[in-house]
Amino acid sequence: MDDAKNKVFVILDQTIFYPQGGGQPYDTGVLQTKSGKFTVQEVRFVDGMVRHYGEYAPNAHPGERAHCIVDGERRFLNSRLHSAGHVVDMGVTKLGLGWVPGKGYHFPDGPYVEYTGTLREEVREKLRGDLEAACNGYVEEARATKLVFMPKEEMHKVCHFVPDYLPEGKPARVVMYGDFGVPCGGTHVNNLSEIKKIFVRKLKPEKGNIRVAYDIER
Repeated sequence: MDDAKNKVFVILDQTIFYPQGGGQPYDTGVLQTKSGKFTVQEVRFVDGMVRHYGEYAPNAHPGERAHCIVDGERRFLNSRLHSAGHVVDMGVTKLGLGWVPGKGYHFPDGPYVEYTGTLREEVREKLRGDLEAACNGYVEEARATKLVFMPKEEMHKVCHFVPDYLPEGKPARVVMYGDFGVPCGGTHVNNLSEIKKIFVRKLKPEKGNIRVAYDIER
């Protein structure tokens, strides 16, 4: 029991459920055991462990083998939105805007990515259209996704931007869309064609940042 949340949680020795983080929502689904099932309503990474919060029906027992069943529709939508956020970064890079990536919000209720940089008002709408076209160009190329692991010191060879917070001296995951790499631990599409279409809804300067609001075909 998590006293702070007043919820029951389950910890497994390994899991396929994604805990919320990196601007992406958590997975939901079911843990099926011999004694019953546990409905997973929320997944969080706490104190170095993945906690699956939810409800038993009926009670399962410690040490039982659990079959993880993730809500595939929710996972696929979140993966498409997350990958689309990285494609926006690909488009920003292609257009040579010189913007530095910041935080991303890849939730279904209003996804966006933020950058530090400059944006002139007179070119805002044209740039929005150019960015949308560049993003959909990558989607139409149907670039396959590949996962590789490398130390931070080598990431500059394939990544346009490498965050300072990554640990030194040990391999971390890089998501490759063709020759464009992004350090990321989230879930992603197998091929950019699965995104279908990206809409760049708005470019908005805000408190020294530029927010790129986007969405995907649903």
